[in-house]
Amino acid sequence: MPNQSQNTKERTISRIKEPGKYNVVFHNDDFTPMDFVTLILKHIFFKNEIEAETLMLRVHNEGKAIVGSYTYDIAMTKAADATNIARKNGFPLRITVNKA
Repeated sequence: MPNQSQNTKERTISRIKEPGKYNVVFHNDDFTPMDFVTLILKHIFFKNEIEAETLMLRVHNEGKAIVGSYTYDIAMTKAADATNIARKNGFPLRITVNKA
């Protein structure tokens, strides 16, 4: 007679953890035009006109603002894309990514 423990399959319970979120932060500077910041927020971060203008003014008035929270890869890609476009246009827009 076969051993009972040989016939029973062990079950493992996997807990899938959601990936962590990372904030993309725009920092104010005296050189990047407000219209350019608004444009980046609309085209890279898919903000509508009102959201983009509100965030741009928060960056301008408060010195910085979180413009979005994403998984690590997406946050880094959006920050890099926005930084590259700013540099190509001659602007020093500073963007950082930090854990939410």
